[in-house]
Amino acid sequence: MLKIAFDKIYEYQLDKNHRFPMEKYELIPEQLIREGSCRSNNFFSPNPLSNENALLTHEKNYYNRLISLSLSKDEIRPIGFPMSKTLIKRERIIAQGSIDCSIHALKNMVSMNIAGGTHHAFYDRGGAFCMLNDQAIAANFLLENNYVKKILILDLDVHQGDGTASIFSNNDNVFTLSFHGKNNYPFKKEKSDLDIALDDFTNDRYYLKKLNEILPKVLDEFQPEFIFYLSGVDVLESDQLGKISLSIEACKERDNIVLGAAKENKIPIQISMGGGYSKKIKDIVEAHSNTFRLAQEIFF
Repeated sequence: MLKIAFDKIYEYQLDKNHRFPMEKYELIPEQLIREGSCRSNNFFSPNPLSNENALLTHEKNYYNRLISLSLSKDEIRPIGFPMSKTLIKRERIIAQGSIDCSIHALKNMVSMNIAGGTHHAFYDRGGAFCMLNDQAIAANFLLENNYVKKILILDLDVHQGDGTASIFSNNDNVFTLSFHGKNNYPFKKEKSDLDIALDDFTNDRYYLKKLNEILPKVLDEFQPEFIFYLSGVDVLESDQLGKISLSIEACKERDNIVLGAAKENKIPIQISMGGGYSKKIKDIVEAHSNTFRLAQEIFF
């Protein structure tokens, strides 16, 4: 059975200036259940992340000040969210959701987190709506507990996963692969193990061609035992922040390539949703829902 991490606190709403990234967390499960792609028993509610597991990835002083709401104004500003106990609890639930999903994926080959993809969180600081790096935390959890020895983090969000790249910059057990907009945030990029920097208005054909070329090579050469996939839909042409020009159909084919490769190579895969900022919320929900539909179709 496909297991999907979701908790009502994912629906945490901010003021009108911050709300648009958040609405999808409620709408995606509603859509999947309404159309019959998923049932209510596909979804589970994670508990908040433990301090022990958080500190496998994040610096102790930063983490303690984050959860006690003691970050300075200069540290809060690049995160972009007003701090609150509810927001921090939400972030901890998201991170634990990706740990739980990784365990489910080891059993069932695939599992998904409605939220997550907080790849701009560094070891000792947050940024761009990210405070705790959920997939980095889950990857370190798997390594620390000897579930696997080699992990691929495949980041196809339109923004480079600078926090993730930095966290694993000296870890040979984790390969970070990022497809992202060359001229998009973050404007100071970190160095992933492999970065594919895309020009503005990159189209369907070029994007899918590059993915079909690069992904099989990385899987063959690195031989990962587990994949963390960040499936941001801010690559859509309609996205307000993306600068890449993929159609919804190409975004679905992107997911099909990744999930198909995981299935063919018998590699468990955990998926976090990442970004999506199209003006029409229905475009965001449809593109994300395709990822869930494909996971059901390919693995079950």
